[in-house]
Order: sequence, then structure tokens, then C-alpha cells
Amino acid sequence: MFIKCPKCGFVQEKNKLAKYYYVCSKCNFYQSIDINSRIDMITDKNTFHELDNEFTISDPLNFDGYKEKLHCTIKKTKLNDAVVVGESYINGIKICLGILDSSFMMATIGAVVGEKIARLFDYANEKNLPVIIFCTSGGARLQEGLISFVQFLKVSCALSNFSKNGGLYISVLTNPTFGGVSASFGFSGDIVLAEPNANIGFAGKRVVEQIIKEKIPDNFQTSEYLIDNGFIDAIVPRKTMKSVLTKLLKYHIKQ
Repeated sequence: MFIKCPKCGFVQEKNKLAKYYYVCSKCNFYQSIDINSRIDMITDKNTFHELDNEFTISDPLNFDGYKEKLHCTIKKTKLNDAVVVGESYINGIKICLGILDSSFMMATIGAVVGEKIARLFDYANEKNLPVIIFCTSGGARLQEGLISFVQFLKVSCALSNFSKNGGLYISVLTNPTFGGVSASFGFSGDIVLAEPNANIGFAGKRVVEQIIKEKIPDNFQTSEYLIDNGFIDAIVPRKTMKSVLTKLLKYHIKQ
């Protein structure tokens, strides 16, 4: 199988691209990766145990076309929703892990996603484990209306309780991370990391320009712009992500 780079159009074999952590060898563009690939990159082999995988999405508002869209997306992605949560090991250190996947309705946040992430923090609090979440999202899931927006409050409350008890939360922002995720648990980590050249913000660039009536920089809402302005702690390439996370986890254990 061959994969075309969305940025420069360079075509590579999937196996070769995987060896480069799904980073284009020609233009260094970071391609989106699925949850299983992310798990393989970050965790020790065969140590990931999924939690709350029995949760399924409903259609609380009977939103027109939502059930059909869910059916097609579930069939295409083989996922129950836009997030997978569980416990695993990183170089022998036990952690709780959450990974959002933009291939499932742009990783928008609905009732199931919010519940699973909130329960992950509760579980980590009970087991005294650190939490790492790889964030990507287009924001709230409009098909679930107000129920979607409530999820950000729910997750923030669970995270607050976890933090009060001394838990370590590392947030990793990937491309793209927008909307309520960036406004809530995305930037609420004790340590906030980001992948290179990731688009990160709340509202989109055009919306911001229309509101403030000014031209904004070309690199606005990129991970490089954010670190230059003190919004994140570090930009970490995929090939070194596991080793960096290991160092941070070990430092926390020593403390």
C-alpha cells in the first residue's frame, strides 16, 4: 500500500512511512495516525489494556442523519467513538492513556468521549497512576447539542479532583486540536507537549481575523508559535516522544 503526503504529494510505501513514524521524508509533514499506531509507538509491546470499551453512542436529540453518519464512521474506522482509553506501560512505568482519533468525526466530543475521559481520570485517581492524553479534536459534536458542551465541564471536574490528589497529567497536543478540547483538558496538563507544526487553538484563523479585524501571522495557532509565546512546555518529535515521556514520568516518581 502507498500513501500520498497531503502537503507535498510525495508518495511512499506505508511500511516505510511507518518506520519514519508517519512523517513525510521529503517535507517533514506529520501525517495523522490511527490509535493502534500511536499505541505501538508509545507503549511497551502488548501492554495496553483498554478500559470502558463497552460504551456505545446514542442519538439523544434524534438529530437528522446522525445515526447514519455514526454507522458509516464506525464501519470505516472500526472504533466505537473518537477516543480509546486504557492502562499500559511506558518503559516499565504504568500509566493511564487516552488517545483521540480525528478519523472519527474529527474527534468531536460527545457524551461517550466525555464520559470515557472523565472515567479515565477517576480510575487513575483510584489507582494512583499518571495520565497521558494525546489530544486532537474539532471541538464539540454539534449533533449532540448541549450534551456535548457539558462533557468539557465533566472532564474538567474529574481532572481537578485528580490534580488535587497529586496526580500527574501530561497533555500531548497533535494536529489539529481546536474548540472545547483546547479550552479544557488540552491545555490543563501539568506538562503540555505538542508535535511539530501542529495546528492548535480555539476558533479557526479566519474566525479570529474576522473578529479582531486584523491580519494575524502565518504561523499563528501552530505549536511553534505557541511555544514562542509560552503557551506550551515543549515541542517533541514523534521519534523521541516515548523517551521524553519516560524521563518526565521518572522525574515525577522521584518527587
